[in-house]
Amino acid sequence: MDMKAYLRSMIPHSESGMKSSKSKDILSADEVIQWSQSLEKLLANQTGQDVFGNFLKSEFSEENIEFWLACEDYKKTESDLLHCKAEKIYKAFVHSDAAKQINIDFRTRESTAKKIKAPTHTCFDEAQKIIYTLMEKDSYPRFLKSNIYLNLLNDLQANSLK
Repeated sequence: MDMKAYLRSMIPHSESGMKSSKSKDILSADEVIQWSQSLEKLLANQTGQDVFGNFLKSEFSEENIEFWLACEDYKKTESDLLHCKAEKIYKAFVHSDAAKQINIDFRTRESTAKKIKAPTHTCFDEAQKIIYTLMEKDSYPRFLKSNIYLNLLNDLQANSLK
């Protein structure tokens, strides 16, 4: 399903009798407005992650949210699986030859490479913080002005008036 169809499915339809804010599966205008309060609030919402990810894809920088989400998942990993998962994340995003290489400085890249040799739940924290800050200062403000966000918000607000 493409993003437009996905978003349309999240908008309640008045003729179906669905209520926007009562159902967990339906997105409300209030939720979408909350996304504009902070990147943290946006990323705390699964649909927010999806919509922001789609926006980043349109800007050719989806590796940022993919890395951030991989780090969040990594923090919940059982200790005996840390080494394997750390290697995968490093090879996918941090290594200088990574297909989805994130934009971090050389020192952080080297520091992360050392940390994954004896991985802990925090070995990606420094790089993750840099990427979060990059998204917060750069991509997130553009997202809030984007057609993707504004059209979704307008559609939800118009629908709530029906």
